[in-house]
Amino acid sequence: MPLTEGQKPSEAAPPEGEKPSKNALKKAAKEKEKAEKAAKREQQEREEKEKAAANDTASHLYGHLNYEAPPPFAEKFVDLEDLESIEEDSRVTFEARVGNARVQSAKLGFLVLKAGFDSIQVVIAEGGGQSISRQMIKWCGALHTESIVRVTGLIKAPKEEVKSTTISHHELHLESIYIVAEAPEQLPIQVKDCNQPPPGEEEGEAEKEGMPNVGLKARLDNKVLSLRAPASKAIRRLESEVSRLFFEYMIQHKFTDIQPSYLAGAATEGGAEVFEVKYFEERAFLTQSPQFFKQMAIAGGMKRVFSKGPVFRAENSNTKRHLTEFTGLDFEMTIRHHYHEVLSFGESLMIYIIRGLQTQEYPKKLTNIIKEAGYPEAGTFQLPPGDKAIRITFAEAKALLSEAGVEAGEPHSDIDTAQEKALGKIMLEKYKTDFYTIDQYPRSLRPFYTHPSPHDPALTNSYDFFMRGQEIMSGAQRIHIHGELLESMRSKGVSPEDEGFRHYTEAFKWGCSPHGGGGLGMNRIVQYFLGLNNIREAALFPRDPGRLAP
Repeated sequence: MPLTEGQKPSEAAPPEGEKPSKNALKKAAKEKEKAEKAAKREQQEREEKEKAAANDTASHLYGHLNYEAPPPFAEKFVDLEDLESIEEDSRVTFEARVGNARVQSAKLGFLVLKAGFDSIQVVIAEGGGQSISRQMIKWCGALHTESIVRVTGLIKAPKEEVKSTTISHHELHLESIYIVAEAPEQLPIQVKDCNQPPPGEEEGEAEKEGMPNVGLKARLDNKVLSLRAPASKAIRRLESEVSRLFFEYMIQHKFTDIQPSYLAGAATEGGAEVFEVKYFEERAFLTQSPQFFKQMAIAGGMKRVFSKGPVFRAENSNTKRHLTEFTGLDFEMTIRHHYHEVLSFGESLMIYIIRGLQTQEYPKKLTNIIKEAGYPEAGTFQLPPGDKAIRITFAEAKALLSEAGVEAGEPHSDIDTAQEKALGKIMLEKYKTDFYTIDQYPRSLRPFYTHPSPHDPALTNSYDFFMRGQEIMSGAQRIHIHGELLESMRSKGVSPEDEGFRHYTEAFKWGCSPHGGGGLGMNRIVQYFLGLNNIREAALFPRDPGRLAP
């Protein structure tokens, strides 16, 4: 008789009409006995559980939350961050994640619950609250880290200050606890291991003072988990504070918030570093900046405009300061007398943002959280004395490099990354500032819409902003005379006749005020203000040549 799939020769059924062998009968009996014992054991365990459940006087005080028939909760439904100010013996209800769970004895257990930047110790004692049972204590001790629970209990003063939680002078004596959302027992990374700077990319997983440290790639691959680390959350919220301060300053100075398109029929800079997308039967490009739209808004009579949005750069750069998509903070304004009106405004804007991060209570708290997590440069950023930005020309920057013994190259050659970093150290030593601007760039280094200097046609009315020796903004006065713009485009190898440029060039044909502006990289502002090693830490969902997810 042929073997069935997966059957060993010794297990083959005997030919029809033959009796099974003694070995086969013996094996079958042993298997039957084994199955009967397993069934009996399962039955005993089931009965014990049912008996324990029947005797569990606290069974209604814990379990999975049923939203259709929710249990009663305290009148004070609060956020964890508010518990520090709540009076002792107050009954409260709140939701938080499980940071740690342990059972000290059959009669006593502890939880650490966390939400946002705050955490509190929870005491689960037999007979406490509404007659907490040993079964409830055991159940609490088995809760999975990162599960979300809803708890109700009394606020009490601990016998000793709790040093393992941010709320140290209060603890919660548990009365009831219900699972809102359960996390699996095994997680790909541990949140607590992400609350420190990631090791160098070449190191991968590393240990720092006995603590496991998760590499940057693993953090990015598991962003939802790594984002829960206090330092990561603080970086995200500091990014939000940069945005808030930017908006504040713009509104204070009568700028109008506009929403430009991020799809265009032509490459904004006229170069090849753009993402091309299919737009029905036509070609389109993800914009390198909202440049065209800002200028067209000015031509349309809007004297001062600003925007916040994505900027796309198809640069195959895998550096610590480049992304293929970043968040741009852009502004454009009319000029009355001289382009330095725009430059001075941009400098004052950056001083306002940085000083706000340094002096306002909430951003200061965020910076301290990041610093305490082991980021050494957080909180060390220096602004110039008197909050007046230090401004030098491109030629002066080259001269400073040469004086310091740094090879500066030809007078009109660009300043490369190594030279930028060296200049940052020179400026900090000479002027006691991590923020400065460079003015009057060579025309050969700027795009076609940059206004040439009236004093030297080889130079332009353009500028870059720097933090810790790294560029964070590029800006300029724009060419606003139609004929001059067309001539400049042709000199840069850009065809004004291209259909994608038609509406842009027509805006100046119909008359446009002198104007200028700039585009700040928000992620770089956060990176260099905090001294982060990699810009990917300063982006929620970073995009680079090797990453399209999550």
